[in-house]
Amino acid sequence: MNTGRRVWCERLLDRRSFVRQSACTLALFSLPTPLFPFFPQNMRQGLVKPHPALFYQVRPNQKVKCQLCPRQCEVKPGERGDCGVRENRKGSYYSLVYGNPCAVHVDPIEKKPLFHVLPGTPSYSIATAGCNLHCIFCQNWEISQAKPEETYNFDTPPDQVVAGARKNNCPSIAYTYVEPVIFYEYMLDTARLAKKDGILNVCHSAGYVSPEPLAKLAEVLDAACIDLKAFDNKFYQEMVDGELEPVLATLKTLSSRGVHVEIVNLVIPQKNDKPDQIRAMCQWIKKELGPLTPLHFSRFFPLHKMKNHYPTPVSTLEEARRIALDSGLKYVYLGNLPGNPAENTHCHNCGKLVISRRGYAVGEVNLKGDKCRHCGTKIPGIWRS
Repeated sequence: MNTGRRVWCERLLDRRSFVRQSACTLALFSLPTPLFPFFPQNMRQGLVKPHPALFYQVRPNQKVKCQLCPRQCEVKPGERGDCGVRENRKGSYYSLVYGNPCAVHVDPIEKKPLFHVLPGTPSYSIATAGCNLHCIFCQNWEISQAKPEETYNFDTPPDQVVAGARKNNCPSIAYTYVEPVIFYEYMLDTARLAKKDGILNVCHSAGYVSPEPLAKLAEVLDAACIDLKAFDNKFYQEMVDGELEPVLATLKTLSSRGVHVEIVNLVIPQKNDKPDQIRAMCQWIKKELGPLTPLHFSRFFPLHKMKNHYPTPVSTLEEARRIALDSGLKYVYLGNLPGNPAENTHCHNCGKLVISRRGYAVGEVNLKGDKCRHCGTKIPGIWRS
């Protein structure tokens, strides 16, 4: 086994050991799981391929101002933006993660989680090192808080990502695990090729992106699962190192541009679980995005800088779901609770079962095209590629 594969195995085993020792076995389901037979063979530590960046302004004294995300970093020559993957080289800005992902996996689409997109199908999932947020509860902090020279990366340009999706019979490509905005150029070029080849483009994002790049991405993006981490700016500032308002703006933009949107709210005990805050969030979703927007409340497990915290009580999640339903939302799910009835999809019109799930496994599907087989009501989502 080569060094890169050995390190991935050791890290995965270490994480499994931690999960077992802390009795958080369900958290393992959210980790990227390497499928070595499908990996490109050219992986090595520190593989970096500089590529001209988009969305920046040249400033005096060879400084650049990044305009990709709300941080608007002003970067001196030889330095990088806050994300750690975009570098000023003599007044020109470069992405250091174009075509060199550190994660290439085949995942169930339900893992994103996207419950209203091609249920039961695999999604070819990629990520690079880096992130433009710094969540103290991040589940993939080993890569999101790393620089590209610190991770084991694959030499995988956009055309090879599309070829990999085809080879593995994946009807979608997912840009995921870290904030995909930081590998924007790579994601955009891959998405354009995928769209020409009839492959869907989906992403899991925190939605922390500026309006202009978001609008361009929306032209090729089919679905997005957005982390709405809390409905409280103080939470964003203290625990995420970001701001709430840009995320809300992203959600409204994606919805208005016809991108299928699902929302995930990781419920952390004593941090963002106040009923009034959850109610305000649900009312905003209903008003701004519509009552048929799928919302996932996900169970927190102690990771990264919150290992001494405790998992979310199931009763807290069930109360959050009750508040969402009472607020008028029609598709409200509970995540990281395999076997819970709230994993299933029921028609918002007749209330009958449309899709049954247990974890990432899909069981009964009662759809006829995009409509409920029982009553003929159209179910929001993407049901065919």
